[in-house]
Amino acid sequence: MRQTNSLYTNRHGQRPLPPVPEIILTAENDNQSDSSNYNTTTNTVNTIELNKMDAEKQEAKNLQMEFEWVLKEEVHQLLKKLKVVLIECAHRFPVPLYENEGKKTEKFILSVSPPEQLKAILTLTGDTITQADISFKLSKPPYQIQRTSITQDSPWKLQQVQDAANHLQQAINHIDDVDDSYHFKTSDEVLHVIGNILEALQRGRLSLIIPKKKPIDELIKGRNMKCLAPNLSEDLAVSFYLQSHKLIIAVYQLTNIQGTMRFDSCQAEASVNWLNEVLLFLTAGLQLCQQLKDKISVFSLYKDFTVGSRSSSALSY
Repeated sequence: MRQTNSLYTNRHGQRPLPPVPEIILTAENDNQSDSSNYNTTTNTVNTIELNKMDAEKQEAKNLQMEFEWVLKEEVHQLLKKLKVVLIECAHRFPVPLYENEGKKTEKFILSVSPPEQLKAILTLTGDTITQADISFKLSKPPYQIQRTSITQDSPWKLQQVQDAANHLQQAINHIDDVDDSYHFKTSDEVLHVIGNILEALQRGRLSLIIPKKKPIDELIKGRNMKCLAPNLSEDLAVSFYLQSHKLIIAVYQLTNIQGTMRFDSCQAEASVNWLNEVLLFLTAGLQLCQQLKDKISVFSLYKDFTVGSRSSSALSY
């Protein structure tokens, strides 16, 4: 019998590898899961940020497009509309203004109750009182009726009418200074033009609704007092003025009481139709200006907004 090789008969069996602990497998799986979740979250955040950036870019693009349309189209449309309103206003004035011949003549009766206290029958031609019969009762002895008049030889000028007309003409001139083909480039340009028009209209409106107040001594020595015939004594003064849609006459009587000067006043009024219409048109013009100013002011917050500040592809609208 052949002898068996001890090399084979003496070999021990191979030791099996120890099992991998479950905690290690679990940790590896958790790490893989965390990594996957992190990548997913990161991708989601990046997508949201990109979408947000795209939305902001689109919003800015849309705003820029609207801004350029306002500068190119809407500003000129509003100026044309505003000019129509102001010309209609000019045609209501009783003085020559923007192709309006003016010199409209109206008669008014201004009185209080009882009429003996104060009454004026007058003719208003344009911005001038060309004739008036004035009577009022003195507030001190002998309490008699004082009479005076205005004649065509020495008419009484209502400066408020001419002032308002001048301011309205300035507003129209500011519109005419803008050529129809001019392309505004920035919001500041528009705000400058609208600001000039607004200021002129505001001055015109205020000159009609808020008369300038004068001290009693200035009224007594005023130029218009020389229009009265016969002249009044130095302790009496008459004043004609406009306030809103009314023509008003006021009589002031100075009294010396124990060395202290005081004055009594009485006034009468009459409504003037053309004044009411003028104020309505001026208010409409101011509202149109304010609407455009508010819209342009929104775009002026974006200092980088100028015509052509976006890509050429965005200009095709």
